Formats: sequence, structure tokens, C-alpha cells
Amino acid sequence: MADLNRTQLLSSDPNRTQMGTPPSLDPNKTMMGMAPTVKATVEATQTIKPVQCPVCRTFNPAFLKFCMECGLIFDRALEGDAFGAPAIQLPVLVESGGREHPLRPGVTVIGREGDILTTDARISRRHAQVTSTDGRLEVEDLGSTNGTKVDGQPLAPGQKKALAAGEKISLGGFEFQLQLPGAKGGNTTQAFTGNKTGVMAAQPKKETSPAVLVGPDREFPLRAGANSFGRKSENDIHMSDPYVSGRHGLIEVTDGGVFLTDIGSSNGTMLNDAKLVANMRTQLSPDDVIRLGSVSYHIRVNPS
Repeated sequence: MADLNRTQLLSSDPNRTQMGTPPSLDPNKTMMGMAPTVKATVEATQTIKPVQCPVCRTFNPAFLKFCMECGLIFDRALEGDAFGAPAIQLPVLVESGGREHPLRPGVTVIGREGDILTTDARISRRHAQVTSTDGRLEVEDLGSTNGTKVDGQPLAPGQKKALAAGEKISLGGFEFQLQLPGAKGGNTTQAFTGNKTGVMAAQPKKETSPAVLVGPDREFPLRAGANSFGRKSENDIHMSDPYVSGRHGLIEVTDGGVFLTDIGSSNGTMLNDAKLVANMRTQLSPDDVIRLGSVSYHIRVNPS
């Protein structure tokens, strides 16, 4: 059986990186060839401009009629969804770096092989699950190796715990925070359980990332350690650019500096107009320019 996680040189499967002339109809494929230049027409420039989902905030390639992360149907020409109705608001789990994961009605499994995917080694394959029923959210540990905590209180395997806005869920030390649609400062705490008001009396402390990957219209917080980037949603940094591979590279933030590694992408990674050798770890400086396809980035290191 073929390994779906490996980049294949085939064109029949839309989930695989495609070699050859860039297609114009399927933006989910990694496209080979020269990146668009300043001579490109206005229409071609608009083709690769991402569209942000109003529910999960994922950036999607142009021409998609649904979000490739949460499945919401949408159309750029309409307000709300493709039927003209207001956009559906879902509760979300937010990582410390700012990445959001929507919680759909029913059961959402969190783990390295769950509905919410994470590559953190502290998290089990099926670590915990959140159940959403009639506006009530409950979290349950699924017998994980490193355990689950809610606002510092450990859960026994199989124990269910009602969740309130702003509460932090720790999976072996990897933290998410619950945000509810329209919640500001924890005013909706009583919608779940009345004894949590005191917990949310103070605003959650905002964590500062040690470094940031800065693009032309978006910034990606980088946590200490390895940060994967690529077109697949399970990456720490999710990029919808069709010239970026599913798993394109790594950015490591260490006490000794910030390092960039291309892990064998199809179109390569340019650093100051020089193509990086695959799997070669290269230290970055704030003046370095990283180019992926047609988009340029640089690293900003935040003061400690």
C-alpha cells in the first residue's frame, strides 16, 4: 500500500505533490515551475491569493468552495456561507502559538492520530476527546500516557469534565485554551457551569513566542524547539501556497539561534536567493530572506 505521507511523482491523486507544469484548476497540489513574476496579470495574481475561513481561520487556496480544514462551504462573493446565511460560529481550542482548532458537534478526538492532529511527542495517539452536545462541552481522557489536566486539575482515565470559556486543557504539558463564539473576558462562563466565574475573573495571560516568521500579510508565532511548516494542516505552520509541499521544512528555535531545514520539498527553499541543500540545517539571521514559491519571509526574534 502506498504511503500517503510521502511526496509522490504522480498526477492522478490530488493529495500528492505534482511534478511538471503547474495546474490551474486544483490549488491543493504542489506545483512545479517558476513562481509568478511582476509581469503576471492581475487575474493570475488573484488566483493564488488565499481565502480565510470565517470559522476556523484557515487560509484556503482560491477557487475552493469549501474549507479544506473544517469543511465549511463558502463563497468569496457572499457574506457568511455560500447560501447567504451568517457564518456558523463554533467553539475552538487555541494553541499557545495562536493556532485554532474548531470543535464540531459530537465527539472531537485530540491526539497524534485524532481529529485534532498534533505531532507533539508528549501527546498520545488518541489522547483525549471533547464532546459537544446542545451547547455543553465535556473533555475526557482516553487513557493517555502523560495524562490530561483542566486548569491544573488532573483527570482520571475515562473521567469527564465540563468545560467553561477560557479554561486551559493540558495534554501531557501541551496546552490548549477553550474559546467560545462571542465570549469576551469569560462573560459566558455561566452557560456551562456556575462555579467557574471566580476562575475567569482575571484575563488569561498572553504568552509571547520567542520568535516569529513574518510574511507579507501574516505572522506565524514560533515556539521553542522544532516548528514544521508546509501545506498539510497538521504542520505547526500551515501554508496554503500551492508551491509549498505537504511537509516542506522545519524552523528550530534554540538558545543558540534560529535554524532552517528544507526536508526534501519539491520546489525547494530559497535563502537570500540561494537554494538550500535538502536536510541541511542552516542558521538564520534577522536580515535573511526566506522565499517559498513567490512569497518571501523573514525571522523576527522577540526579546526574552
